[in-house]
Amino acid sequence: MSLSLSMAAFALAASISPGPVNIVALGSGARHGLRASLAHVAGATLGFCLLLVLVGLGLHQLLLRWPLLGLMLHWGGVAFLLYMAWKLASDDGNLNNAQPTQAPSAWHGAAMQWLNPKAWLAAVAGVGAYTGGEQHLLWLFAWIYGPICFISVACWAWAGSVIRQYLDNPRHLRMLNRSLAVLLVASAVYLIL
Repeated sequence: MSLSLSMAAFALAASISPGPVNIVALGSGARHGLRASLAHVAGATLGFCLLLVLVGLGLHQLLLRWPLLGLMLHWGGVAFLLYMAWKLASDDGNLNNAQPTQAPSAWHGAAMQWLNPKAWLAAVAGVGAYTGGEQHLLWLFAWIYGPICFISVACWAWAGSVIRQYLDNPRHLRMLNRSLAVLLVASAVYLIL
């Protein structure tokens, strides 16, 4: 298997597997549709690619040197996951609401990646496995990872938009949102333990 193909397989496995960013994409797709969710998808993709490159350029070493910064990121991630869970759980489930809610922004997507332990693990593991400290390999990896990440997260938003047709009853959307909120809380609890 070529290095590029191996990088692509790693990017696909890390990007398409369930995690907080994909859970929010699914909920956003169900609530707002695919088009409105693409800002979150793009932000998550750009946020991760920036994280990947900065880890490759030494950010991980900085966090090892200043553990308080890593601790702040950790607890910031927990707080952000709980905030997103609260937003999902408190949604009224009415798609035709007179006061429509706003889809998660690109900034939310990017922030979720930076506060997401799954993203940090993927960045550190990927950089360690594929770049060997070579900057040209780091840039190749980021270039391969970007489109795969975008398509993967977009698949979750698309899946949400597909199930949207079954959510015309506000009670059904509330059940979906609360289920997704429970998954986000479970992710936060995992980070605490």
